[in-house]
Amino acid sequence: MSTSEERYYCFAFYNLENLFDTEDDPKTLDDNFTKNSSMRWNEKRFRKKIRKLGSIIQQIGYNDINFPPVLVGVAEVENRYVLEQLVASKFLQQKNYGILHFDSPDERGIDTGLLYRKDYVTVVGQQAHQVLIENEHGDRDYTRDILSAHLEIEGHSFYVLVNHWPSRRAGEALTAPRRLAAAKKNVELVEALKAKNPQARIIIMGDFNDDPKSESIQHLVTNGFYNPMELLLTHETGSTSYRGAWNLFDQILVSHNFMRQHENPFQFDGATVFNMKYLTEYKGRNKGNPFRTYLGKKYTGGFSDHFPIYGKFLLKS
Repeated sequence: MSTSEERYYCFAFYNLENLFDTEDDPKTLDDNFTKNSSMRWNEKRFRKKIRKLGSIIQQIGYNDINFPPVLVGVAEVENRYVLEQLVASKFLQQKNYGILHFDSPDERGIDTGLLYRKDYVTVVGQQAHQVLIENEHGDRDYTRDILSAHLEIEGHSFYVLVNHWPSRRAGEALTAPRRLAAAKKNVELVEALKAKNPQARIIIMGDFNDDPKSESIQHLVTNGFYNPMELLLTHETGSTSYRGAWNLFDQILVSHNFMRQHENPFQFDGATVFNMKYLTEYKGRNKGNPFRTYLGKKYTGGFSDHFPIYGKFLLKS
């Protein structure tokens, strides 16, 4: 935040890289993240990761506006419990974050969520939306739901859609139709919101597993969204790295009514990858990459294999 006439707020997104509890859920494929697995995930490691993630979340955008983020979309969280532990952890417990979360049908049991500072953000409504897609065999591919939230900040109403789209694990080209289907589901939700309120302000954020120029993201752009991340992906920078190449899978897009400069009390003011040096590997062949919790099955004790991203928003009174 800043002066009484102009206040800045930070809205962030962070893929938390397999934030699992240590208990085996018999309904999901979470076996790797239990104490008896080959990865030896245990309470001590869980608590360390929670503490480290909390230390990062409070700092996202802080250098810009001297204020922690009021909204944080998250991905790769197993359940509500892990988010409860996160917001109650050392660095976040005084920030009074609330939690929006739904269990999704993802086979590994990972979900999206939204943290919001209850002192600044009011929740008007929330809903989970399934993304119905098929794999290459014609069977349903159970993926993460889209979390939609109707929110208010200083009396200004807006909507946030939090996404985690199907991965590229089976190959980028083979899996591209699944991500395009997820993009189309977002557009469908946006159209429903605008049918009720043509002036609805909407933010789409998430780990899209696609870059800004991918067909799926361009589908959002051609359907009324501005993507400030398009210029942020280079050969040297992104939000996640795979085999030496950078990707910008984590993005935040805004509806065009956030972009109006004149007589607009609620404006978008730019987006950034939060890639501070202490979030990176500091030596070796992965130097500069996000400092992750595991490298394969080797425990490294880092934060996540993704950098957080954030957008700044300006409110005028």
